[in-house]
Formats: sequence, C-alpha cells, structure tokens
Amino acid sequence: MSNMSTFQEGYSGLTEGRESLPSTWYRDADHYQRELRAIWYRQWMYVDRVDSLPDPGNYRIVQIGDQSIIVLRGNDGVFRAFHNTCRHRGAELLSEPYGNLPGNIACPYHGWSYDHCGDLLRAPSNFRQTDFEEEALGLYPVAIEVWRGFLFINLRPDAQPLTEGMDCGGQALANWPLEGVVVGHEYREEIACNWKLFWENFSECLHCPGIHPELSDLVPLYKRRMMEVQDDPLWQQHQAEGNPRYRPGLREGSATWSADGQPCDTPFSGLSPEDLARGHTYEVSWPTAFMVGHVDYVRIVWLRPLSPVKTELCAQWLFRPETLEIPHFNPAEFAHYAEMVLGQDARAAEMNQRGLSSIAHQTGRLMAEEYEVHAFQEWVRAQLAQAEESL
Repeated sequence: MSNMSTFQEGYSGLTEGRESLPSTWYRDADHYQRELRAIWYRQWMYVDRVDSLPDPGNYRIVQIGDQSIIVLRGNDGVFRAFHNTCRHRGAELLSEPYGNLPGNIACPYHGWSYDHCGDLLRAPSNFRQTDFEEEALGLYPVAIEVWRGFLFINLRPDAQPLTEGMDCGGQALANWPLEGVVVGHEYREEIACNWKLFWENFSECLHCPGIHPELSDLVPLYKRRMMEVQDDPLWQQHQAEGNPRYRPGLREGSATWSADGQPCDTPFSGLSPEDLARGHTYEVSWPTAFMVGHVDYVRIVWLRPLSPVKTELCAQWLFRPETLEIPHFNPAEFAHYAEMVLGQDARAAEMNQRGLSSIAHQTGRLMAEEYEVHAFQEWVRAQLAQAEESL
C-alpha cells in the first residue's frame, strides 16, 4: 500500500477518509419509500430498445416502485408514456404487461376511453354536467425520450434532458452505431440486495481480484484493484516506465470481453484507435443503467428496485444484424463471459446485503480507491436533500 502522503498530480483516489451511507438506508422500508420518491420517481429510467415496440399500437407496462406506466407507440408512430390510471376514479387501465391497442385506450371499469395522444374521447354518463371539460381530463403524461435507439421515461413533469444525467453527456459512445444494433441476448435476475449496493460494487475494483478472477486476468488494471490508471498514486511514474502491471485496456492479444478475448466480428468501423485500445467504454446514467461499448458489440445493464432488499438486474447484448447472421454464431454462448461477471457482481452485492443486517454496523469507511463509490453516495444524499427542499 502506497504512503498516502505521496501521490502524483491527477491521482483520482480519496486522500481523506469518508464514511459510507448509514446501513439502515439499505434495509429500512420507510427510507426505501423516501428514495423511490426522491430518486426513482424523479430520474430517467431505461425501458427497452425502440424495436421492442415495432408497430403502431404496441405497448408495454413499466413498473417503478408502486407506479405503473404505459409506454405506447401511437397510431402515428410516436412514442408516448402515461400513468396507467383512469382520470375518472383512478382505476387501472391496462393489466397485461404487453399488448397491442389498434383502437383506443379504454378503462374496463366505467368505459372512459382515450386516444393514443392521451386525450379523453368518451366518458359515459346519462347526464353531462355543464362544467365537464374533456380537454382537462386526458391521461397523466410521463416524459419519454428516444435516445439513439433506446427508450427512457421520467415521471417528473419538468424532467431535465436525458443526456444531462449521463456522466459523459451521452458522448462516450458517440463512435458506436447504437441506432443500428439489435438485441441478441438478454439476462434478467432478481437479486437479494438493495439497489444501491449493485451501483457501489460497480463503482470500485477493490473487489475485482477476489470476485472476478477471470475478468482480472483480461484487464490488467483490475488485478491491481484499479479501474483507471489514475487510481495509482504513482500513475505518472508507472505509465512513463511502461510497467505492464499498470497498462490500461485489455491484456495483450485481447480485443473484447469474451471467453478468449477475441471478438465475434470485425470491430465497428467508426471506432477510433483509442476506442479500440481501451476495449471497453462506459456511459453511466444513475440510478437506471450503464452502457458499455465493446469493439464488436454493446451492452446495457439496468436496475429496477423491487423492495428495500430486492432488485431486478437486467442486461441486453446488442450486435449488428449481420453479426447475428454469421453461421454457427451463438449470441448466448458469446455473452456468457460478461453474464458470468454480472452474476459474480450480483453474488457480491447479496453478500454485502446480508452483512448489513448487523445491528453493530452503523456505517462503513471508504478506502482511497472507492472515490466513485463516494461520488455515487454523495449523489444519493444530494437527491434526497433536493427532493425535501422541493416539498
């Protein structure tokens, strides 16, 4: 361990101790509801690829906490989202998770109906009051954005643009053909941990040698418990020396995340030499998802909170259509390597959750390499404070 009194300019690690979040924030039901209101109901959520709703009238229901949202491709081809709630007396409008609505959105309770823009069309009654205003009784809208082939929703009426919440402003994967890739493999698992624990695990590599031996063999820095070269207190010296133990990117001879480090197809044509050398490029959008651009495919991994101690973990592997047509190519088999890594992360987060049930443990102590964990925890604190200020 380096003496923390000596570190070179540009070092990214924490140079002073920081406490982690209170352990009750990972298991308390009341606090979980507070985070739903302050974070999940106010930030962008990943839904799916646009081609998951290919035809006019296609819809799906997205559940976020206790909020049910209709995501619909309208008869005009435009994507819209609404709360799954009738404006009459609040009944649920649609109960099936997927479907097609060639006609209107009709409430099965009292027959109120709405068009694909959410406007009220019909409200059955034997007597229409003189102050009944149809134009004021459309469905409750939900913000929706289509970003490079991905669908996102936000329950906040005054939602900021999606890219403002991305750590690289949506530019990290600018060289990847995100609009043209298609889903070749999917992964879903319910994991027994609070949603924050998965993000915290994602945000550091102190765990990598012990939890990810295969990945640490593929990425030399991970074996050093580092995510980036600047995580090394003596990073300038070691990079100048060309020390192979501190080389960025993938191990020599490897190009992508796969069992043998070899790509399934030729690299994407628009990638820069730097993109190719890194082998993996991240774009992160708390609290919903992170995307990874590999040289031959793209991954998106996203979360959905289910309870204080349960989270849905999902992922998609996206390939060029022509890659999926390669004879004998099996996308599920190819995705197994990164899927294994996700499973290892899930087991680590569950282990963390079990330990947090201790009544003796009130808060933890972050190490120098956990600067991104600290940044995430500060973001959580800030979202909670901002939500309280807006009340």
